Amino acid sequence: MRNIMSIKLGDTAPNFQAESSLGDINFYNYLEDSWGILFSHPADYTPVCTTELGYTSKLQSEFAQRDTKVIALSVDGVEDHQNWVKDINETQNTDVQFPIIADKERKVSELYDFIHPSASATATVRSLLIIDPAKKVRLIITYPASTGRNFNEILRVLDSLQLVDNYQVATPVNWKNGEDVIVPPALSTEDAIKKFPKGVTEIKPYLRYTPQPNT
Repeated sequence: MRNIMSIKLGDTAPNFQAESSLGDINFYNYLEDSWGILFSHPADYTPVCTTELGYTSKLQSEFAQRDTKVIALSVDGVEDHQNWVKDINETQNTDVQFPIIADKERKVSELYDFIHPSASATATVRSLLIIDPAKKVRLIITYPASTGRNFNEILRVLDSLQLVDNYQVATPVNWKNGEDVIVPPALSTEDAIKKFPKGVTEIKPYLRYTPQPNT
């Protein structure tokens, strides 16, 4: 029976030291005071992962705008990572600049519960965590190995989390950056009108909208 730490929303993301495609990394030192995205891959030289890392690389400016650092992981070694990056750059027309953790002994994978024995006893599943500047886990998404992630959704959730932290609002179904947001139920309509000068639209006493504060 595995003695694995199960990480849940709101938990502190554990620190680790590991080799990577860009040298030795201390996770906390790498993140500093930024937001972070840690995402695992079943293996190097696999087609779905190749497209994912290529697309993530193309989003580097988007992550930078959101003060977010990206770091990937798989259970292959540093040399494989470095050679695979050449393939990713060639086939996806990009330049991967973020590190890929080499986790051959699966220490980080087990620390973050990235290996699910019912799916594979050796390879990591396709998991992704968003970690805030306080090192708290704010999002956990796990996909099957055969399904590539939707990084537009990752950016959407990142925008929502940062907006929620800055303005104490909530975001409705299918919300996109720039659209109306929801006034939290704990705030009275009277106080909401004072807090959100752009106006408050009341659909029901518990369902109230206001224009996105930072637009």
